[in-house]
Amino acid sequence: MLDNQKILVCVTGGIAVYKSVSLVSKLTQAGAQVKVIMTKSAMEFVTPLTFQAISRNDVFFDTFDEKDSRVIAHIDLADWADLVIVAPATANVISKLANGIADDMVTTTLLASTSEIWIAPAMNVHMYENKAIIRNIKSLDQDGYKFIEPSEGYLACGYVGKGRLEEPEKIVNLISNHFERNTYFPLKGKKVVVTAGPTRERIDPVRYVSNFSSGKMGYAMAQAAQALGAETVLVSGPVELDKPIGVTVIEVESADEMLQAVLSHYEDASIVIKSAAVADYRPKEVQLHKMKKKTGDSQIELERTTDILQVLGSKKTSQLLIGFAAETQDSIRYGKEKIERKNLDYIIVNDVTDPDGGFGNDSNVVTLLSSKGLNRPFPAMTKKKLANELLETICIEESDSLNDR
Repeated sequence: MLDNQKILVCVTGGIAVYKSVSLVSKLTQAGAQVKVIMTKSAMEFVTPLTFQAISRNDVFFDTFDEKDSRVIAHIDLADWADLVIVAPATANVISKLANGIADDMVTTTLLASTSEIWIAPAMNVHMYENKAIIRNIKSLDQDGYKFIEPSEGYLACGYVGKGRLEEPEKIVNLISNHFERNTYFPLKGKKVVVTAGPTRERIDPVRYVSNFSSGKMGYAMAQAAQALGAETVLVSGPVELDKPIGVTVIEVESADEMLQAVLSHYEDASIVIKSAAVADYRPKEVQLHKMKKKTGDSQIELERTTDILQVLGSKKTSQLLIGFAAETQDSIRYGKEKIERKNLDYIIVNDVTDPDGGFGNDSNVVTLLSSKGLNRPFPAMTKKKLANELLETICIEESDSLNDR
């Protein structure tokens, strides 16, 4: 899968530079076109000539050393690459990128790149666990950078812990899988409808009944569906998130508005993913004016909202119907009951009391259950990564039936 793929390797200053030599060698042997940029610190460990000999390309390290007067080197490299990988990525370069600093050839090129950028950290275990580095990695992850986590083991400083640059063989496999996945569009020609976020049920003009859902998981599912080739419609409750690129977004407020929006796209949908946290109850009577405080207690009579997932299950023809269940106890048992009761194909359950998951977090821990008996747990990971893995798993499970939907 790496034949003629253009990969830009940015090498920063750490003892793990020797692994980057092996990485460039293996990428070149796999058929990739590889170009290398080095920081001055990296050049203290390995000379540019080493990378030049292995990659059979000029090595770049000085922003002002224009090897071809017809182009601006750092812009040309940024435009050239199909994929950019920073390996090893020091604490210094991670912090620069997180704050938009461009003061050398590596950082100016990275900030100018529109290609996907992977970062492979390598540093002392205590540096990797420093709150500032954790904060900067989280910031870059939210900006769309991908991270290859360092492995654990003996470090050059003498410590044993997490901080070793991942082995070149594994990085090459990850890159190969990336390019293979980019030619894999199992949902091409399919329409996927996703619901996300909370709903709000008005009490009066200034108050409402709602929940803590941030919409992050649903938005990640919509973006993952779009990346797998689907025409994607996202029906979103009120959230503070950027709209996913390439996705049609329908903004709603109440449970009834969400139901009507989903039903308007349900008939021709191949897959419906109902990840929204819909309010179960709404005020029986909505006040036209703001309710004034009174002495003593007050009561608001509530009535049930329509169970959207139940309605979709009852109307299901050929659609693949996927639900979410946020629970606080016995999540697997409740999930299995909901599959049967609501006529679902899959349900994704999570315990919202888990510190690595739940409302508002950037990570999640879930179990994927199916009507056919699948019971697959997914460990803690970012919601973006989790959404990709969930949909890819479902596509594999449904590979024989997707063409009929």
